[in-house]
Amino acid sequence: MKGEKHFRKIWISVFFICFVLLLLSSTSGLRQPWNPAEQLIVEITAPFQKLIKRTINFTKDFWLTYFCLIDVRHENSRLKQEINSFRRENSRYKELLATHERLRKLLQFKEVIRRPVVAAQVIGLDPTGWFKSIIIDKGKRAGLKWDMPVVNASGVVGRIVSISSDYAKVLLIIDQNSAVDCLTQQSRDRGMVKGLSTDVCKMDYMAKSSDAVVGEMVITSGLGGVFPKGLPVGRISRVKEVSGEFFKKIEVTPSVDFSKLEEVLVIQTGNSNEKEK
Repeated sequence: MKGEKHFRKIWISVFFICFVLLLLSSTSGLRQPWNPAEQLIVEITAPFQKLIKRTINFTKDFWLTYFCLIDVRHENSRLKQEINSFRRENSRYKELLATHERLRKLLQFKEVIRRPVVAAQVIGLDPTGWFKSIIIDKGKRAGLKWDMPVVNASGVVGRIVSISSDYAKVLLIIDQNSAVDCLTQQSRDRGMVKGLSTDVCKMDYMAKSSDAVVGEMVITSGLGGVFPKGLPVGRISRVKEVSGEFFKKIEVTPSVDFSKLEEVLVIQTGNSNEKEK
């Protein structure tokens, strides 16, 4: 019963407000001043009208803003997906350009060598970890043989020391077991370049009477039957004379950055041995 009475009072109030508003609207066109009764009614009903108007405006703004935000959220999500897609494409194009540049330099170096070569890709390091070597994706099927020299656009990389039908292991010149007979390009002094570390090689058997200086290019001598003559090996980075010794102590910085090897060329020399390891 109490609920019904309360509900009835609400409807009576709403009806009264509507009636008053109708009355005011009907007399608004007469352009007469409000009488005291009308002023009282306006003072009572105006706050309710103001509250209703604010509620309607708030609801309208919230509704429109909500749907606008949904559209903006969807648009942001779509734009983010497009940006990520463009970034992936840009990264792929940069990699293609870098690969193209490396291959272009390899082809230019191939023209300098003027010998048959086989291009190969570096696919890994020596799994044993005992030697500084790499694995390439070419082997006997591509015509490769043991002891063939391996180079890239910067210079001498190493030589093949193990081979299978489709793969080969290349011993790098920075390995301590590697030795390459070389010349200094200007002074024409001979020595044997051997591996010391990933950054430096040493040049043994350089006589004290030699004129080798820091910054001079070291190239292959062509002796030994493995590397053709004139291939760049590195530059002399240090020259030291030790009293009581017959040879100078010379360090050579390799031309090749062995930490960034990706593609190489295998020079097909005609006198490669058939030995396999």
